[in-house]
Amino acid sequence: MAFIILVSMLILWKDRSQLIDELQALFIDPETDEQELTFISPTYEINRIYKSMKGPFSKHQITLLKSEKPELIWITGYKAVMVGQDGDTPMPQEFMCHSNLDIDIAKHKELFGWEKNNPSGRLFTLSQGQLEIEFPEGFGIPILSTEPLSLVTQVLNLNDPNSTYQVRHKITFKFIRDIDLKTPMKPLIQIAAIGLKLLDGKDGYFNVANANEDTHGPGCSVGQNADSRIMEDQFDRKFTLHWVVDPGREVNHTLATKYMNVAYDTTIHYIAVHLHPYAESLELKDLTTGNTVFKSKTRLAKDRIGIEEVEHYSSENGIPLYKDHEYQLISVYNNTSNEDQDSMATMFMYVLDKEFKKLEQRNLEIHWKIL
Repeated sequence: MAFIILVSMLILWKDRSQLIDELQALFIDPETDEQELTFISPTYEINRIYKSMKGPFSKHQITLLKSEKPELIWITGYKAVMVGQDGDTPMPQEFMCHSNLDIDIAKHKELFGWEKNNPSGRLFTLSQGQLEIEFPEGFGIPILSTEPLSLVTQVLNLNDPNSTYQVRHKITFKFIRDIDLKTPMKPLIQIAAIGLKLLDGKDGYFNVANANEDTHGPGCSVGQNADSRIMEDQFDRKFTLHWVVDPGREVNHTLATKYMNVAYDTTIHYIAVHLHPYAESLELKDLTTGNTVFKSKTRLAKDRIGIEEVEHYSSENGIPLYKDHEYQLISVYNNTSNEDQDSMATMFMYVLDKEFKKLEQRNLEIHWKIL
């Protein structure tokens, strides 16, 4: 049976003016030595409709392990659920907008001596339909215990404008210290494929100078931005990754190759998917072979706006991913309402990191001091 240690963790609030030192519960499994650290967000008051990305949110900087010297740890899982003000009572998960965990990727890249240019600073995104990620046994994301992580939690409300709710995010991090390992871990990095809509430019092919539809498939559709953020490629095209879906059915194709930027042939061992309500599916297709890499389908909420479940993928064997192949992301939305809705479509792939080299403790400390 796991036992509990109460530890203190320093939380940096969004406005960077108020520091809170909260007691957190750290669970340690004596059989595997896997640790679980729980973090409770501030309380959010929900008293009106909040669309996706428009609700109350907060940002925090955290470290997973309180240690005087940096040491290697492996993140093996991440979970986010909605709870009441007491931090324990379950609340409707439809209030979940997202929970994002990021790392300073430039510093992380230098610490681990990466030469590849494609790693993402996003470690995890959880949202409606998938509230937990647990990697296959023996796999994890390696980080240093002293690396600060950025945690953003946000709520939404798509259904009930007339009631008031007090809710919090309850976040659980799973990790294991490298010195506690009984067998070596297999390192993972995250590669993402994102759906885009063209806002301005000659065609909808991100970072492709002269696209060929026979090779690259159809480009993404022209769309309307649902946010203020704009993504611009090196050929002066402008895209949005958060777009408006008109009433009716929409199928959008995005050439994902350049954004994925696969550095070497590898294997995918976990896939998580981020979609908004009214989404039906998200598919990654290998245009070189014509085969589907993975297709995730949703189960939508009944009589309410929301997503009950989004299919994910997990396997020790993995799916091949190739450096020289072309990949396309296909999102399908069916807006059954009589008004415009907002949408996103992202596939987070956790692939085997073939560049990982474990540093000795002395070198870890030297690298950390230099940075």
